Amino acid sequence: MSLLARLAPHLPYVRRYARALTGDQKSGDQYVRVALEALATGDRTLDAGMSPRVALYHVFHAIWLSTGAQLETYNDGVSAANDPGQRLMRIAPRSRQAFLLTALEGFTPAEAAQILETDFDEVDRLINQAQQEIDAELATDVLIIEDEPVIAADIEALVRELGHTVTDIAATRGEAVEAVARKRPGLVLADIQLADGSSGIDAVRDILGQFDVPVIFITAFPERLLTGERPEPTFLITKPFQPETVKAAIGQALFFHPAKRKEAA
Repeated sequence: MSLLARLAPHLPYVRRYARALTGDQKSGDQYVRVALEALATGDRTLDAGMSPRVALYHVFHAIWLSTGAQLETYNDGVSAANDPGQRLMRIAPRSRQAFLLTALEGFTPAEAAQILETDFDEVDRLINQAQQEIDAELATDVLIIEDEPVIAADIEALVRELGHTVTDIAATRGEAVEAVARKRPGLVLADIQLADGSSGIDAVRDILGQFDVPVIFITAFPERLLTGERPEPTFLITKPFQPETVKAAIGQALFFHPAKRKEAA
């Protein structure tokens, strides 16, 4: 198989990553172009010990670092509060890389460590650092839809620990609708099966019919959402959950939802 054929499926994604990393499509594409030229001429080679996708990102980073690792900033007239790219530019560069590789590109921390030529512990530290910066900047009002008091209290504690405000805890679909009528949340954390037999899915549908807001489902019944019959949620956490998983999902949901600040205002 030719080099181009091996890398072709991964090129759109490394372009996406390069754009997010540099803050500019033109600059990002230029770095990707130089990396591909280096591979074509033999100046760089794919590490045989890595998967093709990991190896491609690894070469990209080598090229990026060799050119001074410039992180261009941009402003196309969009408010930084509503634009993930603008917010991203304020995260420390090394943390930005680890965060994007795992949160945006879906690499495991171990794969990110290979790409960045570091170890697992350092990647974990960088991701946590990025998460703290994101949480501090994107503090918002949160609605929790959960009918089990103990679980609701655990989620509330996690949310407050991240610096967010819990505006209400709803145990039924009706309570959730009433809660958003009183105060628009900037984030919704929802269970599926609620106290009176009502559905968290229907509650979220009611809310999204009124305004746009990021939603994270936390449920013991993920199969009810992963049916392929309707658009499936981006953020789905299975009970029993790990606190760090919930924290990471909150940061990612807020970070990659540009309408958040506008809708929560």
